[in-house]
Amino acid sequence: MIPFVLLVVCAVAIYLSCEWFVNAVEWLGRRLDVGKMAVGTILAAFGTALPESVVTLVAVTTGESAEARNIGVGAALGGPLALATVAYGVTGAMLLLERRRHRERSAAPGGQVLGDEQDMRRLAKDQSWFLPVFAVKIALGLVAFAVKPVLGLLFFAVYAVYFWREIRSGDDGGDDGELEPLKLQPSAATPATWAVVLQTLAAVAVIFGASQLFVRQLDAIGPMLGLSSAVTALLLSPVATELPEIMNAVIWVRQGKTRLALANISGAMMIQATVPSGLGLLFTDWEFDGALLWAGLVTMAAVVHLLLTMRAHRLTPGRLAFAAFFYLVFAVGLVPILG
Repeated sequence: MIPFVLLVVCAVAIYLSCEWFVNAVEWLGRRLDVGKMAVGTILAAFGTALPESVVTLVAVTTGESAEARNIGVGAALGGPLALATVAYGVTGAMLLLERRRHRERSAAPGGQVLGDEQDMRRLAKDQSWFLPVFAVKIALGLVAFAVKPVLGLLFFAVYAVYFWREIRSGDDGGDDGELEPLKLQPSAATPATWAVVLQTLAAVAVIFGASQLFVRQLDAIGPMLGLSSAVTALLLSPVATELPEIMNAVIWVRQGKTRLALANISGAMMIQATVPSGLGLLFTDWEFDGALLWAGLVTMAAVVHLLLTMRAHRLTPGRLAFAAFFYLVFAVGLVPILG
């Protein structure tokens, strides 16, 4: 029973630390004078995706065998898949629940589109950045040539350009309301900068530790449930590693800050499409088997679905929740591949 108990404890710890993290990162965004969308796409995404990128770095640089190093390659594919399907799907489901809960006090029906046209253009632009970068990383996994490792540097450059664009974009969204008091200084109308930074770093540290322990418990529970190590690694571990982004989205939706929730996921997807991929190209052979290729194809299908609805300004909570269906498609298609 110990792994199951630890699994629950870790999930609770991740959720609570994410509450402290989103509280601090909003104040950090105000301190750095960045736009509200950049708080989600850059600051929050960087804080929650950094631990996963560190894990990839450790796997590809210190792995004693090619199989151990390829764990980082699997993480570079599994992360975007979980974000594009499960994370967006959970966000859509939370929006449906919140709108149903407040239907008597709100005139907005459950099928109403999310955000205004400007918000959708901004989010669609993030997916437009992600899709070609992700397609290139998939294509590179199918070929082999001498200078392929050097191309890893280009992925870092792409994220640097994306980072600069987001920081320079300014506040082009609507108002998400006043910030809640900093949890570390609840009585201060304007918290001290050191308190904001300390709360941010402490929350990220707890998220990192709890997420890694959560993944280890899944690895132990998988065989107990009769699941192979391959199924656990491709189906359960990616969801576990992206749990902080999912928790952030849940918290922000509950606070009525849908724009931040969606921006956090799209920003994390850009990090996952570039930084871990660059590390994998530099330190591994970056060759895909059938399971990894299938993960890449399903991810692109989910992103195309989201991109088309965003560009048409037809993204509703229901259509967002439908993204989780692609993860089910991945799970069903994985059975014959692993078999």
